[in-house]
Amino acid sequence: MKQLSGLDASFLYMETPNTYGHVNGLAIYERPSEDFDPFEHVHERFGVLVGHLEPMRRRLVEVPFGLDHPYWIDDPDFDIDYHVRHIGLAPPGAADQLCEQVARIVGRHMDRRRPLWEVYVIEGLADGRWAMLTKYHHATIDGASGVMMLRILTDPERDAEWTREPVPWKGEAIPSDIDLLSATVRHLVANPVKAARLQLKLIRSLAESAGIDSVSGAATQARDAIKALVTPAKDRESSEASVSIPVTPAPPTPWNASVTPNRRFAMRSVSLDNIKALKDATEGTINDVVMAICTGALREYLLRHGCLPDEPLRAMVPVSIRTGDEDDVWTNRVSGIVADLPVNCADPVERVALCREAMNLAKRQMDLVPAETMMEASQITSPVIAASAIRLVGRLKLADRVNSPINVVVSNVPGPREALYFAGARLDAYIPVSTISDGVGLNITVHSYEDRLDFGLIADRELVPDLWELTDLHVDEVARLFEATGAEWAVAPKPPPMRVGVAGADPLPPSSDVVAERIATKRAVAGPSVGAKAPAGKAASKTTASRKAASRKAASTKAASKKAASRKAASKKAASRKKATSKKEASSKKAATSRAATT
Repeated sequence: MKQLSGLDASFLYMETPNTYGHVNGLAIYERPSEDFDPFEHVHERFGVLVGHLEPMRRRLVEVPFGLDHPYWIDDPDFDIDYHVRHIGLAPPGAADQLCEQVARIVGRHMDRRRPLWEVYVIEGLADGRWAMLTKYHHATIDGASGVMMLRILTDPERDAEWTREPVPWKGEAIPSDIDLLSATVRHLVANPVKAARLQLKLIRSLAESAGIDSVSGAATQARDAIKALVTPAKDRESSEASVSIPVTPAPPTPWNASVTPNRRFAMRSVSLDNIKALKDATEGTINDVVMAICTGALREYLLRHGCLPDEPLRAMVPVSIRTGDEDDVWTNRVSGIVADLPVNCADPVERVALCREAMNLAKRQMDLVPAETMMEASQITSPVIAASAIRLVGRLKLADRVNSPINVVVSNVPGPREALYFAGARLDAYIPVSTISDGVGLNITVHSYEDRLDFGLIADRELVPDLWELTDLHVDEVARLFEATGAEWAVAPKPPPMRVGVAGADPLPPSSDVVAERIATKRAVAGPSVGAKAPAGKAASKTTASRKAASRKAASTKAASKKAASRKAASKKAASRKKATSKKEASSKKAATSRAATT
C-alpha cells in the first residue's frame, strides 16, 4: 500500500460530473499484413506489461470521509478483458468519425474501483490503418511518463522480438477503514512539521531568487518584492526584473465558461521540417513558432466570431520538472507557467518575437518559487477543502460569471525522432488527447514524432462547436508565416484528411447571442478591465431580436406552407376516392341493367 502524492491526488479532486482527470493518446498504425490482428497483439502485450509496470495493476483506496490523500494497492480482482476493448468505425471510416468516437470515449469517467486505465483498439479506418486509444488517469501518469509508456509498448525495429515475459504478481487485500483512519491520524500529526519546513523553504527560495544573502535581509526587502509581483508589466522599469504572475482575470472568449460532460476532438499534422524552416527564418525556437501558430489561429478564430480582445490571451503551459533521478517514475512531475498569447498583434512575424518574450518572462515564475516547493505544498493541502472548493466552483457555475486567470492550455510535448513499431506495425502518428476544465473549455496539445508535428485539440462540445475549423486555422497559420517571412517550404503541404461531417458543425455566427450573452455577463461582473470586442449593447440586442423574429416568422411560414400542402394532398386524395367510388357504382349499375335485359 502506497499513498498518492498531493499532486497526484489533486487530479482526482479536480473531477466533477462535467470534468475528467484522465489524459489520452491516439496512436495510428499501419497494418503490416492483411491477416494482422491488432486486438490480439494489444491484448497480449498489455497483459504481459501488467506484471512489469505498477500503474497497470494498482487501484485506488479512498480514506473514509476524504480526510487524507488516497492510497494505491495492487488490485486483487484484476480483469484484463475489462481494460482492453475492441471497436470499429462505420464506413467509410473518415478522420472526423474517428475523432467523434474518441471524443465520446474520453467524455466518460473512469471506474475508481479498478486500475485507472483503458485501451481501445479501433478498426475500420478508411485507409486500412488501425488506431489505439490509451486512456490513463492523470493521477497515475503525466505527459512525460506517458511518452515513457509509449516507448515501452513499442519497438525500435519492425522485426524486433518481444522479449518481455509475464511476471507473476499478487493482489493486495483491501485495507479496512480502521487501518486507513489509523494511518490518517499518523499523517495529520506529522503535517505541522511539514508545514513549518515548507514555510522556511519558501522564504529561502524567495530570498535566493531576489539575490539576498541572509534570511534576515528578506524582511527589509519584502516591500519591494511584493511591489514587483503586483505591478503591471507595462509599468515596470525592466522586463528582465519582472515576473509574469496573473493577478487579474483573463479577457473573455467563447470557450471560457462552465463545461458540459460532452467533448469534441479534432486533429491535424504538419511537417516538422517546415516548422524548423520557420524557426530559422524568425530566429526563434521550435517552441516559439508553435506558440505563435496557436496564437495566430486563435486570433483568426476570434476575429471570425467578432470577439477579439484588445489584450493578449493567457495560456497555461505545462512544464515537466523531471530530472531523471526520481525514485518513482510513475508519479506526476509536472508544473506550469502562464504566458501571454499576443492575439492583439496583427503581424505574424512579430507574434513569434512576442511569444518568445512572453515565454522567457513566464519561465521566471519557476525561478521565483521552485516547482519542487509547490509540489511539497500540495502534500499539506487538506483533501476535504480542495475537493469541496472545486465542487463549489462547479455547482455555482462561477466560470459563467467571472473569467479565470487563464484562457487556454497550450502544451508542446517532444516525442521520439525515430520510427516506432508495435508488433511489426509501424506507428504513423501519435496525437495527444488532453483534458479541459470549468472556465477553460479548450486545450491545444502538440506532440512531435519522427518528421511531423501532430496537433490535438479538445474542447467542450457546446462552447466550441466548430472545432475542426479552429484546427484547420493552425495549419493555415503555418502558410501565413511562410508568406510573411518569405521562407521556402521544406516539404509541400498536404491536404486535410478525409471527413464526412459526422463530427462537424456549422460555425457560430459572429453575432451569436450565446457568445454575446456569455461575454456580456462576465463584463458586467468583472468590470470594464476585462473588456473585449464582443457583440453587446442595444444594437446587438436589436440585431439578435430581429434575427429571432425573422427565424420565428420563417418557421411559421414554413409550417403554414407545410399544413396547406398537407390539406391540399388530403383533398386531392379524397376527390380521387370519390371518383373511384362513382365509377365503381356506375359500372355495377350498368352490369345489372345488362343482366335484366338478357332475362
